[in-house]
Amino acid sequence: METASDDREHDADLDSDVEPITDRVHDNSWSANLEQPHHAESRDLVVRQAETAVEHTTAGNHVNLVTHGDHGHPETYLYDALREAFGDDVSWEYVEQCGCGGHVTRVHVE
Repeated sequence: METASDDREHDADLDSDVEPITDRVHDNSWSANLEQPHHAESRDLVVRQAETAVEHTTAGNHVNLVTHGDHGHPETYLYDALREAFGDDVSWEYVEQCGCGGHVTRVHVE
């Protein structure tokens, strides 16, 4: 039987093999690709890297979060996480579902 602790260990192992979503602060609008195979394996990784992408976007710009289609529409898991992490410092809009099944959410950093 797998426990929550096992899940965390798996995520920790997965994280060690995953490159950071960005290594710099973006003073422009940009896109963060969160639809790689390792993103399909972990919704928590998608949320953590989405938050990192927003943190690395300067005020007055936006980041397009392209999330893996396996997790469904981002309103079911990402929007509440963004609200909790950033409050009124960000706003977002759903842009579209990609042909590959992923979803694009544009996050504006105030």
